[in-house]
Amino acid sequence: MSVEAMMNEMIENLNAALADAVKHDKGNAAAGTRVRKAMQAAKTAAQDIRVQVQNDKN
Repeated sequence: MSVEAMMNEMIENLNAALADAVKHDKGNAAAGTRVRKAMQAAKTAAQDIRVQVQNDKN
C-alpha cells in the first residue's frame, strides 16, 4: 500500500471519529471510548506510515 493511500485512510478514519468527538464534548461517555479507540488506531497507522517511509528510504 502506498504512503499516500495509508495517510488518506487514516484521515478518513479520523474524520469519521469527529462525530463521536462532538458527542463526547456534549457529555456522552460511550462516545469518548470510541474516540480513544480511534486515536489508538491513528497512532498505530501513523507508526505504520513511519515504518513504510523509512523502508522506502533504505
